[in-house]
Amino acid sequence: MALLGAFASDRFTTSGADISFSSGGNRQGPPLLLLHGYPQTRLIWHAVAPLLAEHFFLVMPDLRGYGESSKPEAGENFINYSKREMARDMVEVMQELGHERFLVAGHDRGGRVAHRLALDWPDNVERLSVLDIAPTREMYAATDMAFARAYWHWFFLIQPAPLPENMIAGDPQGYLFRSMKVGGDSSLRSYDHFHEEAAAAYLAALSDHDTVHAMCNDYRAAASIDLVHDDEDEGRKITCPLHVIWGKRGVIERCFDPLALWAQRAEQVSGEALDCSHYIPEERPAETAAALLAFFKS
Repeated sequence: MALLGAFASDRFTTSGADISFSSGGNRQGPPLLLLHGYPQTRLIWHAVAPLLAEHFFLVMPDLRGYGESSKPEAGENFINYSKREMARDMVEVMQELGHERFLVAGHDRGGRVAHRLALDWPDNVERLSVLDIAPTREMYAATDMAFARAYWHWFFLIQPAPLPENMIAGDPQGYLFRSMKVGGDSSLRSYDHFHEEAAAAYLAALSDHDTVHAMCNDYRAAASIDLVHDDEDEGRKITCPLHVIWGKRGVIERCFDPLALWAQRAEQVSGEALDCSHYIPEERPAETAAALLAFFKS
């Protein structure tokens, strides 16, 4: 994993999965957990991490079901891919590294894991930033034609196995190109804004049946057990400071009011939009690092 070659690679067995991660940076600085989104891996942070490493001790895992981490069975109602269990992995990894309290930033699916982490383990999360998401339940509830067209993959990936798995297997490269445009700038004609090694890793993941099945189960959980957990949490809010970052050319900007929606879920909310589409850490790494640094150091 040359893109993160400056960081040590390791693996830890949590109570529910084997989690691969990279870590490094300023060991005297505050620990910062960086979580990736779909259909990616921890490589999304390859250009952001060097800019943050002077200030923080960084931990960059592959979420369960993604990258080099294990792909457990889904369990009843996809419980093993609930954001609660995925968040538990992250708490256990950070505790293994000696960090009981830490900062968290999550993009896309990683932001949803981070949201659940801050709700279920409030004593462990000092500050939280989510990148290009609104709360899952509210996004589903507000679904209209514009959102459904842009985020078609939400409704495709939750179909019963093996329909989406088999369709992706038929043309993983075509699917990757199409999915990389999800929610983003419709003028994109390639995924040239992704580093060659990162794009190859994402394609390899979408060419592996077990990984694709796990990714689908992540989305199936979001449309089932995660909504149950969200409904059970009605009225509970994230207590730590929350900073929301989204792309000016993405669906969150076009279809939602992210600050208003997050104000329903968190006590202290700030935010900003960057001039990019959905894949913020790879499209605008310098601006992403600057925004995270300003928030986490404030």
